[in-house]
Amino acid sequence: MELAAAAGASNQLRELMIRQLSIRSYSRSRCSHAHDYHQLVLPLIGVIEIELEGFVGRVAPGECVLIRQGQVHHFLAAREARFVVVDTDFLPENLRGAEPTAFAVNQPLARYLEFVEAQLGTQVNQQLEQSMFDTLMLLLAEQRLAPRVDERVQKVLRAIDERLSEKLTLHELAKAGCLSETQLKKLFREQVGETVMQYVTRVRMEKAKALLQHTDYSVQRVAEQAGYADLSAFSRRFTACFGLSPARCRG
Repeated sequence: MELAAAAGASNQLRELMIRQLSIRSYSRSRCSHAHDYHQLVLPLIGVIEIELEGFVGRVAPGECVLIRQGQVHHFLAAREARFVVVDTDFLPENLRGAEPTAFAVNQPLARYLEFVEAQLGTQVNQQLEQSMFDTLMLLLAEQRLAPRVDERVQKVLRAIDERLSEKLTLHELAKAGCLSETQLKKLFREQVGETVMQYVTRVRMEKAKALLQHTDYSVQRVAEQAGYADLSAFSRRFTACFGLSPARCRG
């Protein structure tokens, strides 16, 4: 009897848990409501216009908006827009404080949302959906919660991401963002918190470290993927960043 009661209580608890991923679209009519769980909205295509305490604005692909439990919000979006929506009764620790309501998401999370959309549109598999939810929460926990940046700076960030293995100059990046070099240096430092080249170097080094530990690429190929044609220059920079050589990092 005690075992049956415990099992029943456990099942009831699972039913009360709200942990769900879905793909949604919204009407162009302005809607308002609140819910007794947290909700994260991550645009895939198009933007959502949203208004809630502390935030009024548009949230676009590459961004996330957090609607906290019980928070009344008003929203509308074009009919063709699509979003990954996370309904959850808990939040990763980095989202529990008074951080930005809307924030930029990093490349791994943005790419993962594409998989979530494809999988949810293909089949119903509760075990896989739970695994996807757990993975998405781990990715959210990794977000730096940087405030959203100017659209022109977003274009520069995308250009860096897409051309990381190439030689990047301030002139080319400024052109990608429709900015002068002076405007780019000023806006980037203000909104990203690093100079353009500090950011490029950090992202390149993080990519190189990941490739060294997760692939069997040669150090030369890793250097090239990280935008370094000169292996010696790459090794010096890597060692300065991490305190050990590329070969030792590989272990």
